[in-house]
Amino acid sequence: MPSETVDPESPPARAVSRRPALRTLRLGFLQLTDAAPLLVAEELGLFDGVGLRVSLSAETAWAAVRDKLAFGALDAAQLLGPMPIALAAGLDGVKAQVTVGAGLGANGNTLTLSRPLAEEIGRFPRPLPAASFAAAARRRADAGRPVTLAVVFPYSSHNYLLRWWLASGGLDPDRDLRLVTVPPPLCARRLADGAIDGFCAGEPWGSHAASLGIGTIALSSGDIWPNHPEKVLAFAAGYALQDPESATACTAAVIAATRWLDAPENTREAVAILRRRLFPALDAAEVAAAFDGTAEGIPQAAPMRFRTATLPRRDQAAWWLRQMRRWGHLPAGIADSTALAPWRQDIWRAAAARLREVEPPAPSPPPADLPETTR
Repeated sequence: MPSETVDPESPPARAVSRRPALRTLRLGFLQLTDAAPLLVAEELGLFDGVGLRVSLSAETAWAAVRDKLAFGALDAAQLLGPMPIALAAGLDGVKAQVTVGAGLGANGNTLTLSRPLAEEIGRFPRPLPAASFAAAARRRADAGRPVTLAVVFPYSSHNYLLRWWLASGGLDPDRDLRLVTVPPPLCARRLADGAIDGFCAGEPWGSHAASLGIGTIALSSGDIWPNHPEKVLAFAAGYALQDPESATACTAAVIAATRWLDAPENTREAVAILRRRLFPALDAAEVAAAFDGTAEGIPQAAPMRFRTATLPRRDQAAWWLRQMRRWGHLPAGIADSTALAPWRQDIWRAAAARLREVEPPAPSPPPADLPETTR
């Protein structure tokens, strides 16, 4: 049946044509603010509106999402931006060729430092200059107390943006400090326990640590690369080929959700949805910070946004690929074409056509590649 032509200003739930549901699409996500397009698509009936049955599956860690998507327990998932590259390359023994149908958001991560480390650095402007952090890290290392920072997954925007920032200050992340992996919901607890000195994670966890009085937000990931791509909607190997209509319908529902999320008049309801579904123990202000574009009440230069990040761009993903090569995380024999094959725009364009969604403007260019020598 041909797609229905709709008014682009019509309510999101009626903005995509209805189709007979084939089966339930199993869609995984993590407990993060930028999972909002998936939760909103379900809450507002956008998946129902395209005749698609979707079962959302809340996972506890990125490794679990990766494994379930790779081995068939999920049909689609919210993935970290560099993760499709890692899967294409078979890193950590897990290999799969996923398809990136859309981006889910831009920006949205913060680097949060423990109060003691922030005090050692001294009074600093936001965003924290890399050189100021480097000086404190070297003092700690010289005293035999190297700084320990957590990232949410080795193959993540958090890791590679943080590494770029550390290297820009003259630090070698693999020699001058310790980088460890901690699932996002556990970061604040590890900071409170003293197991880590800081963490780079998606919101609301930085705002939560600050609200508890155990952390200070030093900068956002958007301060390093303004409007960088963050999570993606990825379909399991073969799914988009076996059921392209479901993949397109799911992508259209998600795009419609990003439209709704970026409308300021919907922020209060979006925060309420996320608190009810994901963060019942957190204050509304902690969840709202990312939507308001603030960090500890200070406006961010590049806040979390959704709609403009939906078009999956291979040229942006290529920056993740270069960083993975730069830090020795990829085998030398992996071709660029293989690593970047998951990024396709045909699904997004088919979904956008149903919504009369225009192509978003080109985003800010990524940071310049740094030389191999960092000191």
